[in-house]
Amino acid sequence: MAKTTGDAHAGHQHSYIANNTKGDYLKRLRRIEGQARGLQRMVEEEQYCIDILTQISAMTKALEVVALGLLDEHMAHCVVDAVAAGGEEGQIKLKEASDAIARLVRS
Repeated sequence: MAKTTGDAHAGHQHSYIANNTKGDYLKRLRRIEGQARGLQRMVEEEQYCIDILTQISAMTKALEVVALGLLDEHMAHCVVDAVAAGGEEGQIKLKEASDAIARLVRS
């Protein structure tokens, strides 16, 4: 499970909801969930390793698309709004985005 920062995000309006893309993300995540179940079946049925690896690659790419979309929306809204407002919040949001990018690159 992902580490949370407690109440740091309480009351925060998530930009993907404001942009009406929540449904798109949920649709993609449900598709990825189906891919994961398909991978489990492939392993249970002892299918060819290369075919399993190909499906893992496709699922990884699908997760990356979701992650990059969320990151893009976070940068375009949460970070931009916080920086425009000035003060320490802008620096906090920039650091959050930088940390998220670092995690994505490492994974």
